[in-house]
Amino acid sequence: MKFDKDCEVIWHDRKRIMGMPISFTRYYIVKKDRQWVKIFKHKGFFTSLIEEVNVYRCFDIALYVSFADKIFKTGTLDIAANDESTPNFQLKHIANPYKVRDLVSSLIEVERKKRHVDITELQ
Repeated sequence: MKFDKDCEVIWHDRKRIMGMPISFTRYYIVKKDRQWVKIFKHKGFFTSLIEEVNVYRCFDIALYVSFADKIFKTGTLDIAANDESTPNFQLKHIANPYKVRDLVSSLIEVERKKRHVDITELQ
C-alpha cells in the first residue's frame, strides 16, 4: 500500500497463518505529521478492500490469544471504535500482539489528549 511522502508507517504486519505471513491481508498504523494517526486494513490480491479507522475514535481494545496463537506467538486485537462504517476493527493473527496492543493504546491516549476528546460510555 502506498502512502504520501509526509506519512510515516509506524507499524505494519500481515495476517499470519500458522505463524507465517502468507496472507493477502496487511495491517498498517500510519501517522501523517500533525494531522492524524490511522489504522489501515488492506485485504485482497486481485480485488482490494481497504478499511481505515482514526485512532482517536477507538475506545476499547481486546486481545485474544488462543492455544494455537500461543504456539505460534500470534494474537488477534479487537478494537472498538466510534465509527459507523467499522465499529469493530480486527487485526487478526498478528505477531507480537502484546507490543502492538501497548502501541495502539498509547497512540489512542496521545491522540485523544491532542484533540481534547473524551469518550463517555452510556449504558
